[in-house]
Amino acid sequence: MSIRKKLILFTVAGALFSCTSNKEAKHPTLLKISENGRYIMTEDGKPFFWLGDTGWLLFNKMNRAEAEQYLEDRKQKGFNVIQAMVLHTVPSVNSYGDSSLVNKDISRPLVTEGNNPDNATAYDYWDHVDYIIDKAAEKGLYVALVPVWGSPVKDGKVSVEQAEKYATFLAERWKDRPNIIWLNGGDIKGSDKMEVWEKIGQTIKSIDHNHLMTFHPRGRTASSDWFHDRPWLDFNMVQSGHRTYAQDTSANEQKHYGEDNWKFMAADWDIKPIKPTIDGEPSYEGIPQGLHDITQPRWKDADVRRYGYWSVFAGAFGYTYGQNSVMQMHGKQDSTSAYGSDELWSSAINAPGASQMKFLKELMLSRDNYFDRVPDQSLIADNGDKYNRLLATRTGNYAFIYNYNGREMKINMGKINGDKVKASWFDPRNGSTKVIGEFENKGVQTFVPEGGQKDGNDWVLILDSI
Repeated sequence: MSIRKKLILFTVAGALFSCTSNKEAKHPTLLKISENGRYIMTEDGKPFFWLGDTGWLLFNKMNRAEAEQYLEDRKQKGFNVIQAMVLHTVPSVNSYGDSSLVNKDISRPLVTEGNNPDNATAYDYWDHVDYIIDKAAEKGLYVALVPVWGSPVKDGKVSVEQAEKYATFLAERWKDRPNIIWLNGGDIKGSDKMEVWEKIGQTIKSIDHNHLMTFHPRGRTASSDWFHDRPWLDFNMVQSGHRTYAQDTSANEQKHYGEDNWKFMAADWDIKPIKPTIDGEPSYEGIPQGLHDITQPRWKDADVRRYGYWSVFAGAFGYTYGQNSVMQMHGKQDSTSAYGSDELWSSAINAPGASQMKFLKELMLSRDNYFDRVPDQSLIADNGDKYNRLLATRTGNYAFIYNYNGREMKINMGKINGDKVKASWFDPRNGSTKVIGEFENKGVQTFVPEGGQKDGNDWVLILDSI
């Protein structure tokens, strides 16, 4: 085989020398699990609300300038976590033509001497990943890394022995980067090649004691289906998937939740031992409903808002947004695209939902006693199903109730402190808050949002103790 670069075959020791210096980077703090086991916090104990974006092919498709453009945009829009694949395929090749591996062997990362981006021989695949990780850190962004996507593992391209060597390489290379989160798996059932996922999780965590880890499962499943009690799994992740209520009928699926992603959160909330949970892949903005048939209607900003507020109010510690063209980094060089993507990523980053997600994060961080928040459906006196479903969360001093379609709401009062409450409407579309007035904190109170009852006329009713 002809390889244009001088090779330094991987060893654990050699991996350490291949890392770029990060002394100049202004890194985010390390993350850890909150004391009550429900949420994530910074190293100094401050709340961390995960607002993620799926930039799956970031390392594969984007050059240095494009990566910085994308990261800066996500920073400006309030995102703080970027979910990306280290290897989408085995091997993977980046925008500079650099292969990730020697002889398609995942246990032999192709690393070269030096990391000068002006020297094509020195600047390799792994240097490029380093650059993007460090650039993200400069912008205060965390990078949630998928070591290898599920499909090549399922196809038998990664043995347990190879997985151990590869995971060692990754852990040694990035264990000292504070802005790393590990996403084991990659759109796959944990039961598919479980021994490989176990080895990756165990190996990374045995070396890297600094960073949190979860498992990214396939659609309509949760990491807790297979790995909840594993020491390497710090928090749970679900992929609620891209199907409508009518489409979620597969005989091969056990959880026919349809669009009710909150049901995953409710299920994980009740599992012991307590671990945080998040919807790491709901329906993407701009992707066909059901995913594969591009003639189907596309999911819109109202849908991604609904998934966000439903899941967070049901107990999730954050939310991951996605956009069809952005998640695959669809560019001018692409002659084809997946899932009917017909827009360049550089334009699609401005999809309306992407700008609206920060309002969810800002709302959740707007009140004290962040770690005391619990889901509480007893606030709802007249709940419905599907789009009529109201989701409520509270502490002792405030309550948030999400309404997707602007219907009348009957609320059981007395669930938070105080003889009276101040009621306000919060608009998820623009982040504005309008005070309604003061109300007696007893009995049942009726609240009617403005705009009439229609899907996408969503509001959050805020009740604050007086």
